[in-house]
Amino acid sequence: MGTTVQDLLQSFEGLSEAEKKEVASEILRRSAKFEILPLSDEELVLNAEELFLELDRRESTND
Repeated sequence: MGTTVQDLLQSFEGLSEAEKKEVASEILRRSAKFEILPLSDEELVLNAEELFLELDRRESTND
């Protein structure tokens, strides 16, 4: 994930709940226009690996 995306997500976290819902709704509306191709098995495995590594990191930080 690039720095710009990380900055955007950090800004998102600072919004009120109402603003978060507004932003999420707008992103979903705009995203519906994209042609999204199915993920390959390799892409799914890589995404799952990243997710599990992040979950492990969070769990180890909370202990």
